[in-house]
Amino acid sequence: MKLLLVYPLAALAEITGCFAFWAWLKLDRSPWWLVPGVLSLIAFAWLLTLVPADAAGRAFAAYGGVYICASLIWMALVEKSPPDRWDLIGGAVCLIGAGVILFAPRG
Repeated sequence: MKLLLVYPLAALAEITGCFAFWAWLKLDRSPWWLVPGVLSLIAFAWLLTLVPADAAGRAFAAYGGVYICASLIWMALVEKSPPDRWDLIGGAVCLIGAGVILFAPRG
């Protein structure tokens, strides 16, 4: 249950932080955009430490699938560019892969 909350919050924090840098550099926004951007990236890193995994790399790898799907949602909602079927298929494959990484039985 914790993963259902931590990974989406981490994705939101990371995308928000990265978008702040994108806006500053690519959209000619004020450097003040970097302040919430850095705070968001700090929150992202902290949130990933809450993932119940036995190895950081495993938690990070599985997060990648969630991040990809969250990025597609961001693209649709914030950038007003709906994902196409290939985006959706790719996102589903990534989520399945994340599930395998996190929940596969280990010996």
